[in-house]
Amino acid sequence: MRPRLVFVHGVGKPRDAKTELEEWRAALTVGARAAGHSRKAAELLDGGAVDIHFAYYGDLFFPGAAPDNEAVPPIPAPAGPDEDEELRKLLLDMVDEHLEAPRDDRQAQALRVTRNKLAPTGEEQGPGSLARQVLVGANALLAVPGLRTFGGWISAGAMKRDLHQVRRYLARKEIDAAGLSLDQRIRARVATELDPEGPTVVVAHSLGTVVAFETLHAHSAHVPLFVTLGSPLGMRTAVRPRVRPQPVQTPEPVDRWLNFWDRDDFVTGGTELALCTASNAASVVPVSTRVDSDGLNVHPAVKYLAQPAVAGPLIEALDAVTVA
Repeated sequence: MRPRLVFVHGVGKPRDAKTELEEWRAALTVGARAAGHSRKAAELLDGGAVDIHFAYYGDLFFPGAAPDNEAVPPIPAPAGPDEDEELRKLLLDMVDEHLEAPRDDRQAQALRVTRNKLAPTGEEQGPGSLARQVLVGANALLAVPGLRTFGGWISAGAMKRDLHQVRRYLARKEIDAAGLSLDQRIRARVATELDPEGPTVVVAHSLGTVVAFETLHAHSAHVPLFVTLGSPLGMRTAVRPRVRPQPVQTPEPVDRWLNFWDRDDFVTGGTELALCTASNAASVVPVSTRVDSDGLNVHPAVKYLAQPAVAGPLIEALDAVTVA
């Protein structure tokens, strides 16, 4: 039986799953070569030794949108002030995480300005006020020196559209005709791609790390390695308290958990994940490693996968499972 490798994507507009899978596979091959695993990468990723799947759920955020639609989907209209407050908390978590270790004084000052715009003192916190603070704060965050396109966003509106997906998943709402909430439908997509009997190595990115984490808690088959890239799981206010189950604990099927973060990736909780996650019965906890990508846009999964620090242990784990 071939081991299975499952990629789980994060936020963004609808995409073509086949194209995305090939992009992730190509980036992983680049990273594997840099890690000295060229031959193994060819055998495992191109030679058919590994059954590779891409767990796609992005269309669930945009009902009726074609996967290859190049138009930027609109942000869903907020139902009330709670949605804006949740998004504001997420942005504040992102700012506070990076204020703990800014690159320099100029960046620290810009982050403090951004924080003051997100949480000004002496202003009424009405629905319109909250929405305005989120938009102004997002614009200020995009202007932080060295981080103009850190998430690939060209505008505050695009940032809000993508980050609203984190909020919508954690809201546990948007019930369909079958009585399933949006988050349940998303996890069902991922669960379908996991091997119900054999080993599955799971590589998840961004919001996908939250989805995969929760999905693996309901999975019973062997997971030799769980890799999280640019994960918001460690965000102390907006994400961690709302993840299920609580307290946050390594899923039981997981033998090893590697978490990678870039200090310029504002969507990640950084080292917090390793500090706030309890072990499973096998004493497995996430091991967090910082990587540094080139360029301004460091959040995409392909940037992480091309890193030898990420690709090396991933290829080694797949090889070990294949030999076994």
